[in-house]
Amino acid sequence: MFVHPDINPVAFSLGPLAVHWYGLMYLLSFLLGWGMAIVRTRQPHIHWGREEVGDFLFYVVLGVVLGGRIGYVVS
Repeated sequence: MFVHPDINPVAFSLGPLAVHWYGLMYLLSFLLGWGMAIVRTRQPHIHWGREEVGDFLFYVVLGVVLGGRIGYVVS
């Protein structure tokens, strides 16, 4: 039999605003991905600039948020 820990999904609250753990993980993953992409653009065989990485990250975040909402509604 598996015992699952009872972890509070809310990391912290600021008044009426509750910040959840999954939101913090999304933020962390986007920031780490952005940083890793910026480091990769410094390599000579990569022909992307910082602006292109920022634009790509915008579309990735948009796709994750919209995809998550659409998946939630459909399921």
